[in-house]
Amino acid sequence: DDGQLFLQYYEHRLPLDPSTWTMVLTFHQDHLIATLGESSPDLQEYQSIVTALSHLPSRTETDPDRIAERYREKDVIRRRLSTVIAENEPLQHFLADNLRVINGSKGSPGSFDILDELASNQAYRLAFWRVAGEEINYRRFFDINQLAAIRMEQPAVFQEAQQKIFDLVASGAVTGLRIDHVDGLYDPQCYLEQWQTWAAQQFHATPDSQGRVLYLLVEKILGTGERLNPDWPIHGTTGYGFLALVNRLFVQTSHQRQIEQLYTRFTKNTVPYDDLIYHCKKLIMTSSMAGEINALGHELNVFSERNRRSRDFTLNSLIHAIREIIACFPVYRTYVRPDPKEPVTDRDRAYIRLAVARAKRRNPAVSNLVFDFIRELLMNTPQEGSPIDWEILRPFVMKFQQTTSPVTAKGVEDTAFYQYNRLTSLNEVGGEPQHFGVSLSNFHHYMQERAEHWPWSLSSTSTHDTKRSEDVRARINVLSEIPTEWRNRLRIWGRFNKKAVHRLEEQLAPSSNEEYLIYQTMLGAWPFGPLSNEVRTKFLERMQTYMVKALREAKVTSSWLNPDEAYEQAVLNFLSRILSPNPTNSFLEDFLPFHHRIAGYGIYNSLAQVLIKTLAPGIPDFYQGTELWDLSLVDPDNRGLVDYAHHQERLAELQDLQQKLNPIELLQHLFHHADNGLIKMYITLTALQYRKNHDSLFRQGTYRQLDVQGERAEHICGFLRQENNKVCITVVPRFLTHLISDPTTLPVGESTWGGTWISIPSHLEAQSYRNVLTQEIMALQNESDMVRLPVATLFSHFPFALLEPVS
Repeated sequence: DDGQLFLQYYEHRLPLDPSTWTMVLTFHQDHLIATLGESSPDLQEYQSIVTALSHLPSRTETDPDRIAERYREKDVIRRRLSTVIAENEPLQHFLADNLRVINGSKGSPGSFDILDELASNQAYRLAFWRVAGEEINYRRFFDINQLAAIRMEQPAVFQEAQQKIFDLVASGAVTGLRIDHVDGLYDPQCYLEQWQTWAAQQFHATPDSQGRVLYLLVEKILGTGERLNPDWPIHGTTGYGFLALVNRLFVQTSHQRQIEQLYTRFTKNTVPYDDLIYHCKKLIMTSSMAGEINALGHELNVFSERNRRSRDFTLNSLIHAIREIIACFPVYRTYVRPDPKEPVTDRDRAYIRLAVARAKRRNPAVSNLVFDFIRELLMNTPQEGSPIDWEILRPFVMKFQQTTSPVTAKGVEDTAFYQYNRLTSLNEVGGEPQHFGVSLSNFHHYMQERAEHWPWSLSSTSTHDTKRSEDVRARINVLSEIPTEWRNRLRIWGRFNKKAVHRLEEQLAPSSNEEYLIYQTMLGAWPFGPLSNEVRTKFLERMQTYMVKALREAKVTSSWLNPDEAYEQAVLNFLSRILSPNPTNSFLEDFLPFHHRIAGYGIYNSLAQVLIKTLAPGIPDFYQGTELWDLSLVDPDNRGLVDYAHHQERLAELQDLQQKLNPIELLQHLFHHADNGLIKMYITLTALQYRKNHDSLFRQGTYRQLDVQGERAEHICGFLRQENNKVCITVVPRFLTHLISDPTTLPVGESTWGGTWISIPSHLEAQSYRNVLTQEIMALQNESDMVRLPVATLFSHFPFALLEPVS
């Protein structure tokens, strides 16, 4: 092809070292000589090309001049070969015959010997794709062999790899960057600093106090109590921490024990979550990422053999210790720079010590010495005994840190999150399912910190990577409020669907844990509106696609490496049976009314999320299509094309209604037709317009928790944003199953809220406030040293408020 030879394996085209082309070009060369004759000019040119190929500089050359010569001569040879082949038909037939013979014949193993020899002389080794899990010798994006990592820490690579992005930023077409998987970089801080240095030079700008010129966000998953590094020259994260916290606000903490008990009874799952994480991370390190762990072990072995106190540690013991420490790592990664001049931060030191201590506890039969040895290396304090070769130590420590992150991501997000189904709305990127809900005080503390330190972070509730959309999670969260009713439904549905469960040898399909997941997923993703055959069929297809992925990600009854198609089909059949429109389907008859209630309460959670996201500290991030209800699941379900024409029509319909109805009438109309999603679009549109019109308030405003008193105080979340004399108050409800028995009845007025009231800071001058959503104006009540606003007044017509002062 164009004077080049290559190996083709289905869609994969692999290059061949030009010096090995001679194996093809000279095969049976005597036949060619006999055909063309020794005096043929084309034959002489052909033989000259073969000689030139044999004199090419080796591919292992490191001298720049020799490398340049190889590239130059290779192109010359390719053009010469293409020309001589194109001009000589007998030569074309000769090469075609050679290729046919060398490619071998099916059923004749010996006929592939030459092809095997050719492949064996390349710069790579062809191998069955599953071998990569244990033997791969290059860094990848997680465990995807085709996505080889490049060494972005090298300045030349940084300059070359980013050139297109440089052009886009320099032209003004791009004004900010989102750095995904930042923990996979060799030195994240150095990479981010490189970007800001480039931006400062490009725009002749002076960086701010945090070294920032260009708007930079990082996709960073933070563990419990972990804080974003203040030394990074960034404006914040992509918002997964925000997503997880806002989601937990609508999970009722007081019911954790009851939900835990019913999950254990239904699934017989008694493995503590921390143990599950440990085992899932080890599973990843012994399967799809075993090669990375083995490579770390070999690097560490080279270093250990140079020290008399560590040279007796065997390769196996080092690999085992590395695997155990990573399995026990409490965060995605540390950021140690192996250099005697670079002190290790207290943060990193604490995480390393904790991981090693946990690894020791889980391995009482293994000598502590090997764990201590690795701990000291990771903390830049190698044991004495011989001079430290930092050039050998540095690659190990940096690669170790690069490895903990993908192991955690694959082990937790892509394995444990599909096994631990207690309340699946908590199984979200950036989330920690073991934390059941969040107190109002902790929620407000986090938001205050965000306003002070990271006001430019994204505020996300759905993304391309979320396991469930914001509206699916909002529904599932309702289950945390009604554990008794949820337990009763599970018991009934399990009985109804017992005959739909298949027995395959010694196991049931689906397992009880998978059945538990199916019911939650159905409650979360079941579409609004009437149940036509078309809607049912499409939903069944979505559920079946989702469950195949869930089974394989969980790696319990099937997997991507070893799909159990018989088991998967049994689960798909289960779904088909329980979703059958058969009039005798008792499950659906019971499921649909319960789902209707859950979806109704979920609407309140969804609207509250939108209002908080738009008005809390941070930059609100709206994933495609979420202006209306989005009941999508994990990809590919959430990555389909959005019908923007439909969204435009809905927006036009909303704007027409706004012209015809006053705000209270409009909201009541939208609420009673909530299935169409216009009520979510109205809240989104109104809040965004308000934010746009009060830009500096949300860019620079402080954050303050509102004090709520009274018997319904736990059902209210309120906060205040303030910049000088500009004020905005946001109030939303939660846990409404306890306040209204029917979600179609708005939770408004004194009958719902009783004597619950909000304390407004007395230093604010305004005595009246307007609810921007309803346009109602309400006066504050002054009592002794307090300024109060009764919730019954605030929520007299609609249970959400965006308040602005009325002068």
